[in-house]
Amino acid sequence: MTLPLPDPILDLDVCALAGATRRGDLTPSEITRTYLARLGALNPELRAVITVNPHAQATADALDDVPEAQRGALHGVPLLIKDNIDVAGLPTTAGSVLMKGHVPAGDAPLVARLRAAGAVMVARLRAAGAVILGKANMTEWANFMTLGMKNGYSSLGGQTVNPWGPEHDTGGSSSGSGVAVAARLCAAAIGTETSGSIVSPAHASGVIGLKPTLGLIPRTGIVPISHSQDTAGPLTRSVRDAALLMSVMAGPDADDEASRRLPVPDLTLSESALTGADLVVIRDEPNMSEAEGAALAHAENMLSAAGAELHSADFPTRAELEAAGWRLDVLVYEFKPDLNAYLSTVTQGPKTLAQVIEHNDADPDTCLRYGQHLLLAAQATRGDLSEPAYARARERDLRLARTRGLDELFARGHDAALFPGIHGCDLAAAAGYPSVALPVPTETGAGGKPGGVLLVGPAGSDGRLLSLAAGLNRELGGVKFPPERAP
Repeated sequence: MTLPLPDPILDLDVCALAGATRRGDLTPSEITRTYLARLGALNPELRAVITVNPHAQATADALDDVPEAQRGALHGVPLLIKDNIDVAGLPTTAGSVLMKGHVPAGDAPLVARLRAAGAVMVARLRAAGAVILGKANMTEWANFMTLGMKNGYSSLGGQTVNPWGPEHDTGGSSSGSGVAVAARLCAAAIGTETSGSIVSPAHASGVIGLKPTLGLIPRTGIVPISHSQDTAGPLTRSVRDAALLMSVMAGPDADDEASRRLPVPDLTLSESALTGADLVVIRDEPNMSEAEGAALAHAENMLSAAGAELHSADFPTRAELEAAGWRLDVLVYEFKPDLNAYLSTVTQGPKTLAQVIEHNDADPDTCLRYGQHLLLAAQATRGDLSEPAYARARERDLRLARTRGLDELFARGHDAALFPGIHGCDLAAAAGYPSVALPVPTETGAGGKPGGVLLVGPAGSDGRLLSLAAGLNRELGGVKFPPERAP
C-alpha cells in the first residue's frame, strides 16, 4: 500500500509558494490546509514534529485578506521551527519532558522576522508573513546531553524516522527539521547548529542545509550550547529558498553582540557563479567512505563541466587535528553559563543545569534512556569560563580550524572548500564560517537516499557561497524527494 500522490502544492518550494500567494494564484489558507493534512497523515510514523501550532490555520485564513501591496516576502508560506527556538505561545522544550511547560511569551527575533502578525495578533516590523506550522522534533538538548545518544531521539518527541527508510540515520540535532523538509511536512524548516546540527540532518535526509556565518542570524531566544559556535539556519528544498529565508532572518539584534558586528551580505544569487570559480577539494579525510568518495567525484565532474577551476589539497592542520582527536572542551565549558542564562527566564521548568540533572535523575526511565554524561561534565565546570583550560581549548580550536586551517586555504585565492559528505563541518563550526550541505545523486544511490558534499566559505561569504551552491545543485538536478510510504 502506498499513499496517493502528493497535492501539487507540495511540489512548490518556498520561492514559488511566496510568488503564488503574493500574486493571488494560491491562498495561504489552502496551502496551510494541505500541509496540515499531510502532517497529520505522516507525522505519527515519522515523529518529525513535536508540537502542531493550533493557530496555524486561523493565521493562514487571516492572511487571505491581506491586500496584495502589504503581502510580505514569505506570505502564507508554512514553516516549522526547531524546538529549541522560542515561538510565542508554543512550548520550547529542546526535546526534554522537563521543559514541556515552558511556553515563552515572545518570539525569538528570527521568528518574529519570519512569521505573520496573525498568530498572536500583534503587528511586527519586518514580519515576512510566514505561517508557523509548529515545532520540529530534535535530538534532546541539541545532542549535548550525553555521548552515544541516537540522532533524532528526545524524551518528549520520541525517535524521529528518516523518510528514506527507518534503516537510515536522521542526522542530528535538527533531525525533525531535515525529515520534515524531505517528507514535505513543511515548505522549509529552521534548525540550529553548534557543530554539524544543520548540515548533518540535511545530508541525512537529502535536502539543503545552510549554516551561516556566526552572528548573521541573532541567537536571542534560542536554547544555547555555545556562544562561540551556535547559530540558526534554514533547511530547504532549494538553495534559492535558503537565500530568501536568510535575507529575512539576518540582521542585528540588541541582545546578541555577535549579530551587531556583521553587515548583512548581498544574498542575491548569481546564475554564473561557477564560471571561473576557484574551489579547493579536500581529499585527505581519513574516514571518507566509498559512497562519499563517489558523491564527491560526481560533484567534481559537474563543477568542472560548469566552468569551475578545481584544486586538490590536504587540510593544512590535518596531522594536528588527528593527534588532538575529537574535542568538545569549548562546548563543555560554555554550556553551563549559556544554558543557565536561558533557563533563568523559564517560568515553568528547571531554572539551572543543576536542576535539569536532578530532575533527570529523579525519573531515569523517562529522562535518561541514554544517560547525561555531557550535562554532568558541564556542571562540573566553574560556570564562569575562568578556567585556563577553557582559554587553551578555544585558542586551539581557532588555530587548527581557522587561522592555520581554513584561513590558510582561502589565502591561496580559493572561493570555497569542497568536502566529501559533511566532513569539515566541525572545522567550519569552530571557525564560525558558513557551510552548505548539498545532496548528490550517484549511480550507487540511484532510487535511494542521495549522498552529499559540503561547501565551506570564508566569514561573511554567505552570498557568494550560496551562489556557488545554487549552481552546483542545479547541475546535480536539484533535490529529490523520498518515495511515498504509507503511514
